Amino acid sequence: MADLQEMAEQLARLYAENPKVEGVLLGGSVSRGWQDKYSDIELLVFWKEPPTDTDRKTPIIKSDGTVLDFHPYEDEEWSETYITDGVKLEISNFLTAAIHRFITKTVDFFDTDPEIQCIAAAVNYGKALEGHELITEMKGSVQNYPDGLRKTMIEENIIFGSRWSNREALLFRKDWLMLYKVMADAETKIMSILFALNRQYIVHPGFKWQRNSLDGMSVKPENIIKRMESVFIGNPKDAIRTLEAVIQEVFDLIGQELPDMNLSEAMKQTNQVRPQNENR
Repeated sequence: MADLQEMAEQLARLYAENPKVEGVLLGGSVSRGWQDKYSDIELLVFWKEPPTDTDRKTPIIKSDGTVLDFHPYEDEEWSETYITDGVKLEISNFLTAAIHRFITKTVDFFDTDPEIQCIAAAVNYGKALEGHELITEMKGSVQNYPDGLRKTMIEENIIFGSRWSNREALLFRKDWLMLYKVMADAETKIMSILFALNRQYIVHPGFKWQRNSLDGMSVKPENIIKRMESVFIGNPKDAIRTLEAVIQEVFDLIGQELPDMNLSEAMKQTNQVRPQNENR
């Protein structure tokens, strides 16, 4: 298996040859030591001014890469995917000023948007390959997870919604597609709360690497990894009971960590179950 760290460093040097580039950050699984045989290399490239198509294609050409995707500017990002020496590269290009704005939204204005928060996570947990001084400064901005973000994240996720209250009806009807969507939504909320309780930025909007993320948390329900995984591979009825128990334990953890937060209404709504029609 290729040495992805070494390869990332070589590619970062190619990007740094362009004077518009202010920094290159290694993100994703490789930066955290989570990589496996399916892992790719994720690089965030910080530009002082908008890159041209030529700016973006030059490192690909120099590394004998084969382009898979080459996307125009969208949502403050230019992105491309290519393969070099059998390894897939995912490149996210941002203006340095945009990264500073994303960080400000997260740490100063408590923006809970996972897409925005993932930028703060990449900066915090990623490895600087080029532009060390710039990236060190950025890391200083995100190293202390804000109390306000923690509280806002929890408040936005403690209401599990009306679909969760339909869980028994969906189970009875064997509406598996919707039931599993409901369970996935419940796990997403649980994960969001646990990231906040542990003062950790969400590392991926789809909560990829769930097992690794949970393993690195200290504030969590007992045996949480096995229980969360069992929801999607076990009996659906058992899965619902497991989620109900985990949710209650998560509420208990919130009460311990943030004793001043009023959880009564959220717990009441979350425990609700759609009533049966007794005339049937």
